[in-house]
Amino acid sequence: MCEFAGVSRSGYYAWLKTSSRRSFREKSDQKDVTLIRFIFQQENEKAGALQIKMFLENDYDIIMNHKKIRRLMKKYQLVTKIRQVKPYKRMLKATQEHRTCPNLLNREFKQEKPGLAFLTDITYIYYGKGQKAYLSCVKDSTTNEIVAHHVSTSLGMDIVYQTLEKLKTADRILHPDALLHSDQGFHYTHPLFQEKVKDIGLRESMSRKGNCWDNAPIESFFGHFKDRVDHKSCSSFHQLKKEVNDYIKRYNHRRYQWGLNKMTPVQYRGHLLAA
Repeated sequence: MCEFAGVSRSGYYAWLKTSSRRSFREKSDQKDVTLIRFIFQQENEKAGALQIKMFLENDYDIIMNHKKIRRLMKKYQLVTKIRQVKPYKRMLKATQEHRTCPNLLNREFKQEKPGLAFLTDITYIYYGKGQKAYLSCVKDSTTNEIVAHHVSTSLGMDIVYQTLEKLKTADRILHPDALLHSDQGFHYTHPLFQEKVKDIGLRESMSRKGNCWDNAPIESFFGHFKDRVDHKSCSSFHQLKKEVNDYIKRYNHRRYQWGLNKMTPVQYRGHLLAA
C-alpha cells in the first residue's frame, strides 16, 4: 500500500503516531478561528491577517502570530475583499493625454456681466441605507446661480458630459469670452471633456493643485446644500433627484443673498442685464 501510495513506510508510521496531535490541532484551530471569523465578519470581510491580529491584541488581549492567523484564514476560506482600483484611476493610468489648464479665473469670481465665468465641481450625497450618489453642478460665479446640474449614481465620465449638455441647452447666451473653471480632477483633465468644452464655446480654467480656495464659491454652495437638504432621509434615487431639483430651483428663485444686493440669483442676473 505504501509503495502504491508513493510514501515511505517510516513516513506512514510517523504520520500514524501523530494522529492524536493532529486531532488536537484541528480542535484548537476550530476554537481559534471562531473569534477570527467573528472579527472578520464584523469588519465586513475587509480585514486582513495583520488587522485581525491588532483586534485580537487590543480588544481581546489575545496574542496570536499573524502567520497563524493567515494560515487559519486560508484554511477556512476567509478571503479578504480587496478594494478595487477606481475605474477613472485605471483610465488615467492607461492614458497620458490628460492635461491641466492655467488658472485663467485667478479668483476673480465677480465679473461685470453674468455668463462670463462658470464654476463646476462634483460632490457626493448619501441617501437611503448608506447609498451614494453624485451631484455635478455649474455655477455662474457672478450671480451665484446654478445654471446646470446632474445627479448620478456613477462617478464615470457621463456625469460631466450630461452636465455640459444641460449647460449647452440652458436658456441663456454664453459670452464669447466665457470660461469654465474647475479643479484638476480626472473628469476635467480628460481630453474628450476638454474638447466638449471648446465645442460649446468656452475656455477652460483650472485651480492650482491642492488649492480649494480657487474654486471656493461652488464648494460653499455644496456646503449649504448639505446643511439644508435632508438627503439622507431619501429612500430612493428618484426621491433624491426630486429633492435636489426642488432645492436648486428654490435656491435660484427664492434664496435672497446679502452679497447680491439682497436679491435672488435669478433676480440679480436680470438686474445686471438690465443695467
